Amino acid sequence: MSDASRLVVGLTGGIGSGKSAAAEEFARLGATVVDTDAIARELTEPGGAALPQIKSLFGDAFVAASGAMDRQAMRNRVFSDPAAKQALEGLLHPLIRAEAEHRIAAARGPYVVYVVPLLIESGDYRGRVNRVLVVDAPEALQVERVRARSGLAEGEARSIMAHQVARAARLAAADDVIDNAGTLDALRKQVAVLHARYVKMAAPGKS
Repeated sequence: MSDASRLVVGLTGGIGSGKSAAAEEFARLGATVVDTDAIARELTEPGGAALPQIKSLFGDAFVAASGAMDRQAMRNRVFSDPAAKQALEGLLHPLIRAEAEHRIAAARGPYVVYVVPLLIESGDYRGRVNRVLVVDAPEALQVERVRARSGLAEGEARSIMAHQVARAARLAAADDVIDNAGTLDALRKQVAVLHARYVKMAAPGKS
C-alpha cells in the first residue's frame, strides 16, 4: 500500500450488484472514495491522458465525435478480440493504478473505499487493500439492473458477467459482504454498520 497506516477497503462486486450505490453512501458518511471506473472515464474523456495512445493503438474509429473514447465500439472490440483487450488493459491499468494511489495517499477521510470492479481478478489485490468488501446480489437481479440501467440485451449483460470472476469465488475472498438483494434503504443500513466498524478499525493503533 502507498501508506501502511491508512485503512483501505477494497469494494468490489459483479456488474449490477450495486457497487456505485454503496460507494455513494460511504462517501455521504465521510469516507474517501477512490473509484477506478471514474478514473478510467476521466482518462478516456475529451483531453484525457489515455486518448493519444488509444488513437495510436486502435485508430480514429475508436474516438467519438465528442473527442472521447467510443466506449460501445471499444466494448465490442475487446469482447471479440482478446489481444485488443490485453492491449487496452496494458495501456489503462498502469495509468489508473498510479492515479488511484495518488488519490489514496491524499485522502482526508477516516478510511478509503477503493472501488475496483475486477479486484479479485487482479492477483495482487491482497497487497493493495486491507479488507475486501463484496457487494452481492443474485445473478438474475444483476442482469435485471444492468438491462434497466444500460439498455443492454440480456445476452450482453450475461456476456459481461461471464468475463468476471464467479460469484462464489468473489464471496470466498470477502472479509465483509453487503447483501444487496433488497431495497436501497436496506443497503444503506448495512453501509452504516460497516462505516462504524471501519472508523474504529482506522483509529490510531487499531489498523
